[in-house]
Amino acid sequence: MPTPSPAALSIRRLTHRDLTACAALSEDRGWPREEHKWGLLLAAGTGYGVDDPEGGLVAACVVTEYGPVGRPDLGAIGMVLVAERHARQGIGRRLMRHVVSEMGTTPLTLHATPHGRPLYEELGFKVTGRAEMVRGHFTSGGPHPAVSTRPATAEDLTTILRLDGEVFGSDRTHILTRLPAFADHLRVAEDNGRIIGYTAAWPNMDDHVVGPLIARDTETAKALIVSLASHTDRPLRTDIDVRHEELLTWVKARGLVSVAFNSVMTYGLSELPGDWTRRYAPLTVAAG
Repeated sequence: MPTPSPAALSIRRLTHRDLTACAALSEDRGWPREEHKWGLLLAAGTGYGVDDPEGGLVAACVVTEYGPVGRPDLGAIGMVLVAERHARQGIGRRLMRHVVSEMGTTPLTLHATPHGRPLYEELGFKVTGRAEMVRGHFTSGGPHPAVSTRPATAEDLTTILRLDGEVFGSDRTHILTRLPAFADHLRVAEDNGRIIGYTAAWPNMDDHVVGPLIARDTETAKALIVSLASHTDRPLRTDIDVRHEELLTWVKARGLVSVAFNSVMTYGLSELPGDWTRRYAPLTVAAG
């Protein structure tokens, strides 16, 4: 029996049972396996995939919805991957068209690599921002930011969720409540006992990824990064909105180097909701 062409293969919902296949697909495209991140995304979001008749996945992606359950006001698309042996056959385009159709009138966002951007533009996504990925061993130097930080506690979660909703512009309780188990470190910044920022460091292969990073101002963001760096020996990696020029200059002066730039793109809205001046880095570019 002849093998069906990729164009004839059906798109289905992925579950946590597909985690290993998703990780293998990442590896196939030269990405790290990132099983820890895939686990979070498949648990908190909706995965879409195309099965390969010969085993594994032809393609996959994940959509993380934010806002009221059943009535999301924002969807973040990430981990859009097509197996190398099926590349350049229109599978990625078909998968993305399916996802956009499934999401209906829900506004969408994604972080696009230079390679992926033309496809998303073809589908109607517009570039509305830019993020710079930086990575390296953080080295302390100069005066420490004069902002108090400490480990987050269970009692802080309500305040963190309220602050995050205000800054992010949509409710992402369902993913942030997973942070204590997902991240190795979760810390808050305070001013006279009031929480003015928070961040997490979660393990990704050899790195600790800094995200989300929500802060009242740049000094608070710096203090949160310093607090994370003092509790890990791993390289730090994060994706910082390029409008935060002062923070980018500061982290580069302390050992982090530029790795890549991604375009922040939106569909169905002219710009992301919330307050970008206090939103320094996403939890992961795959989830917005």
